[in-house]
Amino acid sequence: MLINYIKIAWKVLLRHPFYTFITLFGISLTLTVLMVLTSFLDHLFGTHYPETRRDRSLYIMQMTQKDSSRSGRQSGPMSFRFLTNYVKTLKTPERVTICTFVNSSNAYVGSQKIKLNTKFTDADFWRVNEFEFLEGKPYNEQNIANSDHVAVITDDLKKQYFENESEPVVGKQIEIEGINYRVIGVVRSGPITRPYTCSDVYFPYTAPKSNYQQSGMRGGYVCIILAKNRSDFGAIQSEFQSRIAQIPLPGMQDGFKYYTLEVKCEPYIENFVGTVLDGGPGLKTVFFGIIGFILFMLLGLPAINLVNVNVSRIMERASEIGIRKAFGAPVRTLVWQFIVENIFITFIGGAIAFLLTLGVIHLINTSGWIAYADLTINLNVFVISILVCLIFGLLSGVLPALRMSKLTIAEALKA
Repeated sequence: MLINYIKIAWKVLLRHPFYTFITLFGISLTLTVLMVLTSFLDHLFGTHYPETRRDRSLYIMQMTQKDSSRSGRQSGPMSFRFLTNYVKTLKTPERVTICTFVNSSNAYVGSQKIKLNTKFTDADFWRVNEFEFLEGKPYNEQNIANSDHVAVITDDLKKQYFENESEPVVGKQIEIEGINYRVIGVVRSGPITRPYTCSDVYFPYTAPKSNYQQSGMRGGYVCIILAKNRSDFGAIQSEFQSRIAQIPLPGMQDGFKYYTLEVKCEPYIENFVGTVLDGGPGLKTVFFGIIGFILFMLLGLPAINLVNVNVSRIMERASEIGIRKAFGAPVRTLVWQFIVENIFITFIGGAIAFLLTLGVIHLINTSGWIAYADLTINLNVFVISILVCLIFGLLSGVLPALRMSKLTIAEALKA
């Protein structure tokens, strides 16, 4: 029976090419937007180079200090000393790395200035994340202990700074902010949308201007905790919060007296939207309201338009419905037939959208709109796209099917 319904749907598509074009154009355009959006969200929050272990990593981005009334607050990254004392000493994780979030510096090639993103890290940074080394190797604990002036640079900076990009540069000097560093390694650049790892240059935290010896709890450092398994997240968070609970309160930071102290240790997506989720019920309502509105605009309105097209298409088949009813076809059978037909048509539009999405993603990756973007259609994106096709097919097919299946035999034959 299912095969017969699909054959009927195909015949219906061929009957009126114009209606078919309008239907498939609306479906494919809508699904292309949704697939590209899904791919971009996967690019932002998924597990990709160089954060290939993000699925079992926890992130500590900021500390929040509040006064006695909880109306005044200070928040921001932490000091290297604080993270060393309260995070590096945790027993449950497999490994912990401390690094700065985003810094900027300048380098010069002749009179040309190169603006750089820089990052100070410990040696575990290269073990928690998986960078592809095109030349050389990362700095290690010995380089850090010796306060060596060494640096790991990206392949893009190599092309900008050194005259002959085809020659190895390991061992050569690079001058940044008036200080000479020896290049110890060259890595493949990562997207700017991964701020915990994205940089043009990586220095040991003992390099000049890192401020790693800064006293107090606030500073410019963040932390990535690598768990042995995702199942260890709860234990790591409990151990970490037990350490935070030992900090005496109230305290003083840069002239601000705080009575409460919050430092969250969360998976990436929760860490990313933490500011919104911590903003109270009103901000949460606004946030999720915006998300709902966007989904309605992307999915709901095209589905409503497609409903109108489907109603017009089905109205032409009223006599067919009347005849089938006259021969005893139940309402459930008619509804099921129209839903199957609509899902079939939707999947044809989905196949077209898949090809369009591949083209759009290739354009985004090669255009430079997002530096070193690596949008893909992986298994997660593909599965979500299939589910979207099903939902879209149901949304745009159920109402017309119910409307036409409830026609009386006389009304159907007169239509």
